[in-house]
Amino acid sequence: MNFYDAHAHLQDAELVPHYPRVFADLAAAGIKRVVTNGSSEADWPAVAALAAAQPIILPSFGLHPWDAGNRSPTWQQALLAHLDATPGAVIGEIGLDRWIVTRAKPDDRRLAGLRRAPIREQLEVFAWQFGVATERNLPAAIHCVDAHGLLLEALRATERPARGFLLHSYGGSAEMAARFAELGAYFSFNANFLDARRARLREVYAAIPADRLLVETDAPSVRPPVAQAPYSLPDTDGAHVNHPANLTATYAALAGLRSVTPEVLAAQLEQNFRRLFGS
Repeated sequence: MNFYDAHAHLQDAELVPHYPRVFADLAAAGIKRVVTNGSSEADWPAVAALAAAQPIILPSFGLHPWDAGNRSPTWQQALLAHLDATPGAVIGEIGLDRWIVTRAKPDDRRLAGLRRAPIREQLEVFAWQFGVATERNLPAAIHCVDAHGLLLEALRATERPARGFLLHSYGGSAEMAARFAELGAYFSFNANFLDARRARLREVYAAIPADRLLVETDAPSVRPPVAQAPYSLPDTDGAHVNHPANLTATYAALAGLRSVTPEVLAAQLEQNFRRLFGS
């Protein structure tokens, strides 16, 4: 079987010391492509360099809503330059995140040093990037937390890439998923949804049409439950590091959730991946 990771961050510093092991494991496991998302101006060069060194990498460049408040005056030119200079590049990770401005704790370490852009400012940054995706007919990987209604409204009000777009680690309702799908959305399942507390999201992914489904790791973030994590890496500063080869176990878990064989699921997801991201 062939496997495709629709959303990861393999340029992350937590994975760099382990590259020989990581890329050997990915090859041995049958993982053919990993969409590797740059989320800030600071890591776009690392994504480009990794894509040049590792053919398995499908490079993606975007300004994440967490980083929108710290963007430079020339961020748009820099993003276009990376897209133009990197063969096969797509757009992401972009999106909307109301959580960081309404529910995140002031001392959250993950947000240290970041100016938390208000949601309307995030929307402006998102809209410009999504417009580039539409103009160039590139898939866009979208992050959305606590803002699905606003995102749906924004997508309905604008043109969209003909090939579609990805709602990575989609956490909304099944009813809203159907509305997004009408606009061209794909949805990527994350092993985090296998947690016992995520039963509602498992129901959502059991119902998503097969031709709109993908799987992701979000590596090195969001390590799966132990039973779905056959690959491991040393933790960093107390944080759990997700090995991207755990993708294969996530495929198997999703196949069980949807009551299909792993082979049937893998064949369908390969078609979906190629339709959205190209060959």
